[in-house]
Amino acid sequence: MKLIASAQLVYGFSAPTQVIGLIQASHSSDQSILAEELTVGGDVRPIADETPSGDRRFRACLSGETTISYTATVDNGVRQLLPASGRQHAWNELPAEALPYLLPSRFCPSDRFQRFARREFAGAGDGVSRVMAVLDWIASHVDYVAGVSTPESTAAHTFTVRAGVCRDFTHLGITFCRALSIPARAVSAYSLDVQPPDFHAVMEVYLENAWWLVDPTRLAPVEGIIRIAHGRDSTDIAFLTTDSACTVISQTVQVRRSDAA
Repeated sequence: MKLIASAQLVYGFSAPTQVIGLIQASHSSDQSILAEELTVGGDVRPIADETPSGDRRFRACLSGETTISYTATVDNGVRQLLPASGRQHAWNELPAEALPYLLPSRFCPSDRFQRFARREFAGAGDGVSRVMAVLDWIASHVDYVAGVSTPESTAAHTFTVRAGVCRDFTHLGITFCRALSIPARAVSAYSLDVQPPDFHAVMEVYLENAWWLVDPTRLAPVEGIIRIAHGRDSTDIAFLTTDSACTVISQTVQVRRSDAA
């Protein structure tokens, strides 16, 4: 599927402020960037960084009212969906790069949920069946409601209030999977059909020798997702990180199908 994603962020910086931006589509094996353009404050020349996995960041020092714009045309091809069945790996079978995603992190305190997760999900079957049981539980017990969580809310908070937005659903799904010894990581994305349009948070699980994208909110088709970045939780995938306070003036995110075949 060919998609066009765009983001326009207008922020106010009262003093020179260092920023790290994470809004560019990733150079990943399951998507090809056909065209793109990034502008930061008109004449600012940001420093570009790329991780070994293809995630890209920019760094800059911004002041005053600043517009950050990004547009990309991306071809997802035929993205592989989570299979109907799949084996969960023992720790000694996992690649080294998957090991950090077994551990608790700031927003995903999986060590506090091991007993619950094993009681609720361990008997579901193979690895895929356990992940599906996690997703079904979240769909049945957590409501998608804006305003009940903050950027500081953890999966434990979501488990208690049983409501949240995409980052909260993703943190809870990651937490349950890690508590089951399934590597899981957060993914920031542009996503088709998400309403209202915004940056979206989904997750990946490692089963059958591969990472598989899943959306705990079930709001976005996996084939309509454009990867931006992945990490332990939202700490690693924030679209804008600053070293001092700033003001959001406006923010627009859009994803649509390309008219090109």
